[in-house]
Amino acid sequence: MSIKTIGVLTSGGDSPGMNAAVRAVVRTAIEKGIAVKGVMRGYTGLIENDIVDLNLRSVSDIIHRGGTMLYSARCPEFSESDVQDKAVEVCKEFGLDGIVTIGGDGTFKGARALTLKGVPCIGIPGTIDNDISSCDYTIGYDTALNTVMDMVDRIRDTTESHDRCSIVEVMGRNAGYLALNAGIAVGATCILIPEIDYDIDSYIIERMKRTQKTGKEHFVIVVAEGVKGIDVNSLAKYIEQKTGVESRATILGHVQRGGSPSVRDRVLASQMGFYAVQLLKEDVGNRVVVVKNDKIVDYDIIEALNMKKSIDPELYRIANEISI
Repeated sequence: MSIKTIGVLTSGGDSPGMNAAVRAVVRTAIEKGIAVKGVMRGYTGLIENDIVDLNLRSVSDIIHRGGTMLYSARCPEFSESDVQDKAVEVCKEFGLDGIVTIGGDGTFKGARALTLKGVPCIGIPGTIDNDISSCDYTIGYDTALNTVMDMVDRIRDTTESHDRCSIVEVMGRNAGYLALNAGIAVGATCILIPEIDYDIDSYIIERMKRTQKTGKEHFVIVVAEGVKGIDVNSLAKYIEQKTGVESRATILGHVQRGGSPSVRDRVLASQMGFYAVQLLKEDVGNRVVVVKNDKIVDYDIIEALNMKKSIDPELYRIANEISI
């Protein structure tokens, strides 16, 4: 089948670099003689006919912007077959011969469903959580890391001035990649992540007391939001009660999703967008474009979804040994 028109959408949580990916998709496609339509608000826009024409100028001056110009939304009903059938009909109505979908695992499942129903789709991983098993680095992860680092560095200034302990909760959903790497970057005394078991008294309280004996008076503790059984405000009170160190909790929240994407995210997104269009032009669907060992490759969506990804225990050990 000769690809004449493709769609591009962003789905799920937004991440810095999505705009760069959209830009690359649009400009690569047009350069290859393929028309492009933007699907607004992810799969929701697809089933609601919210589709616009895109051209070279539509994506001018967006590479440096965070968020997504196509907007995003979660669409849980897209798992239903009749909803998928409606989306296929919309694709036919707008002449979409394929779609590039940018998002996480849920986005990829939707892409697979459409591919099986006759609309070839290519997935591009975009999430600050870096929890896509098939991919070493997802679009938005590097920017989020730098945002967390910058925010915690600022918190450290006041923490040090008052000899306090700051407990900082970072995002990551059920994964600890953001917390672990940001924790190392800011020199956190303790890092709590979902993948590693912990005991508050032995890991945090005793560690702080041991560190105090070396002359340290202020502390930073980084906690991933996915750690079960932890409320950072309650943890701050417990630490203050046990150590006598004035403690404050900070939840960074959605500031981590925003901001201008880093060089790495802009380049990675551009590479992935280009690669995705190449696949569609070759009439290939049901693939996920990822970075693996610093190379852009693609996997079957099911293969990608079934892959496992784990925290590097050596990196966690290093974090603990150099943070005393």
